[in-house]
Amino acid sequence: MRALATISLLLLLLPSAARAQDPATEPTLLGAGGRSRPVYTGSASQYQEPVPVVRYYGPVLFVRDTRGPLEGGVHVEILPGVSAGLQLAYEEGRRTNESSFLIQHHLPNIGAGASYGAQLEWNVYLGPSPINLILRARQHLKAAEGAQADLRLSAGVLKAGPFSAAVVGQETWANAQSNRSMYGITGQEATISGLPVYNPGGGLVSNMFGLLWSLDLARHWLLVGNLEGYRLHEDAAQSPLAERRWNVEAVVGGAYRF
Repeated sequence: MRALATISLLLLLLPSAARAQDPATEPTLLGAGGRSRPVYTGSASQYQEPVPVVRYYGPVLFVRDTRGPLEGGVHVEILPGVSAGLQLAYEEGRRTNESSFLIQHHLPNIGAGASYGAQLEWNVYLGPSPINLILRARQHLKAAEGAQADLRLSAGVLKAGPFSAAVVGQETWANAQSNRSMYGITGQEATISGLPVYNPGGGLVSNMFGLLWSLDLARHWLLVGNLEGYRLHEDAAQSPLAERRWNVEAVVGGAYRF
């Protein structure tokens, strides 16, 4: 859990002035932006696309893409600062026409879909820094595409006038079905692609470390963004489909604050 350990170390070094927005009381946001991302974690091809910027966290319902995946559902506070919830999330899949490697080897699409699952979220202050910790588990609606779990930690590190910033880290695990769907190569695919058969097991897929930021432009308008680095691990990193172990994702968008 290197990414989360790095953030924990940074928290010990925070100055007393580093107070950012409390994740539990962030305003509702609605807007749009652009994202540059790898076609899949481990791909050497980068893809640019428009994305929504949305966040609503009400007493019962929530919808957001500011904590990783685009997800929505219900939650209830079970302890002060601690909530439990159920969610549906958008799963991007893997599109062959976005990757020269996938095109060259005639590998199939993995269609976009959805997953369902549960999450536990904790919001607290550590000294001056607001901390948001989320543990999620989700099962793809297509059972053959498996299940994943992730642990995500973000911490506010700076509030300077209109500018705010937070550091974020995440560890993601997958079961064998999920890894085989994204990183495995069946016998039929091996015959077509010329790549070896590969049958990965479950375990740690990746860790991520990044920076989240926002810049107030007016009373209701702001810019938001993130810069995140991902590193593949274990069976996913050994896959013939893993062209590289490191990837970078960046988002910049504008949003209206309600």
